[in-house]
Amino acid sequence: MKMRRRTFLQSVGAAALAARTAAAQSNEIARPASAGDSRPNILFIMPDQMRGDAMSIARHPVLLTPNIDAIAAQGTRFARGYTTCPSCIPARRSLLTGLHPASNGLVGYQEGVPLKHPAFPQLMLDSGYSTVLVGRNMHQSPYETPYGYEKRVLGSNYIEGDEYAKDFEAELPGIGGTKSIGISFNGWAARPWPYPDHLHLTQWTATKSRQALEEHDETRPLFLTSSYIAPHPPLIPPAFYYERYHAMQLPDAAIGTWEKRPENDGLGLGVDSHHCVLEGEALRGAQSGYFGLINHLDDQISWLVSEFRTKSRKMGRPWVIVFTSDHGEMLGDHYLFRKCEPYEGSARIPFLIAGSPDLRFKTGQVSQQPVCLEDLMPTLLELSGVDVPSGLDGRSLVPALRGDESPVRPWLHMEHAPCYGPEQAFHSLTDGHSKFIWRPVQGEEQLFDLDTDPQEKTDLSQSAAHAAPVREWRNRLITQLKDRPEGFTDGQQLIAGRPYTNLVGA
Repeated sequence: MKMRRRTFLQSVGAAALAARTAAAQSNEIARPASAGDSRPNILFIMPDQMRGDAMSIARHPVLLTPNIDAIAAQGTRFARGYTTCPSCIPARRSLLTGLHPASNGLVGYQEGVPLKHPAFPQLMLDSGYSTVLVGRNMHQSPYETPYGYEKRVLGSNYIEGDEYAKDFEAELPGIGGTKSIGISFNGWAARPWPYPDHLHLTQWTATKSRQALEEHDETRPLFLTSSYIAPHPPLIPPAFYYERYHAMQLPDAAIGTWEKRPENDGLGLGVDSHHCVLEGEALRGAQSGYFGLINHLDDQISWLVSEFRTKSRKMGRPWVIVFTSDHGEMLGDHYLFRKCEPYEGSARIPFLIAGSPDLRFKTGQVSQQPVCLEDLMPTLLELSGVDVPSGLDGRSLVPALRGDESPVRPWLHMEHAPCYGPEQAFHSLTDGHSKFIWRPVQGEEQLFDLDTDPQEKTDLSQSAAHAAPVREWRNRLITQLKDRPEGFTDGQQLIAGRPYTNLVGA
């Protein structure tokens, strides 16, 4: 076992030596990129299931995320960044295609539906970019399709035989990988990571991302996606990070006036249940695992970000860093766990974009405009000098990044077909200040004031004083849904009980 460990650590040590060398040379005169080629290198950092409020720069009460915060300070933090369909498969499909769920055909979680529309990494590859994906795949079917990534170094808790599984097995043969820890891959149970830290999937992904950066062919611009499972369960951060938060005074889950507490206080529902009552040690453990994973990820990206910027300067190229997630995590808020919900914990995501000074991005900017994952495709293609396909739902954020305060859109539509049960289906609209929710199965409505009630504890939809804004938002949703084949509206009113089907033929 010791011999195997030395072999793996030698590769890690080589990357560390390269990092120190790069840091020592960071003051070198930048050499120019290929003649006439000023396209930026792009680093796309994508955790999985990370809430939009889970950053210290977003004033989280306990989380420490100085490296993520620095990305925000170097560019724009879109404080109202959302996923338009908050579960992994449809969210990532919208990201890859620049199309809203109803346009790309996947309005909820569904396996086995091939992607029919061009993926933007393919367009970047076709234009001459080197496109590399390290870590978690983009969760599209079929999984072996690269979707424009010419190099993939895959690592997941779930897939036997990928690069991470092979490295884990080489060092700790016969243990059975992450499953041996005994923690659910979708539940709120948590415990510290029991194996060497360098075998933790977050650290492995960061190390492999740095190696990919070091090995990059400098004659081509780089699009590097560093994709993490964390903070998606299993909630197993290294012990230092778990214990750091377990020792803190942690916030209560957000419970307002409109929720219905699960029967029998949630006992018997199990750790994987979408409904839960997280209080006391159950909540403390889940939060310690979730916050610990984010803090660990933040530390791990420090050298990656530094080396990416240094290498870009040496290449004479501008650089862009994007930090976002596919969706959030309810983490006990409103007696809910996981995703598929319209509420802030599930639908709002971190959405940060920074760039080198020559791109003329405004720094330290905080935008309250509603933006979404679909906006990244036209934004990155425009910055890369790649023709933006017509018909995209996403909007380029380049003007906003440079300080233009013109509205990106008046409001954003989000939705999800039935997920854990029919009652979870929803349509929602937000302008970044208010949020309107309609449940198409039950016909129930909710309205929240996000400015005064960011945790959505008070439902205003039944208040006589808010009858007019409820009516206004309802009419907007009728307009949004009037051409949908499910028959959610007749153009005059919303119609509950209509079948909600994934539009896989789109």
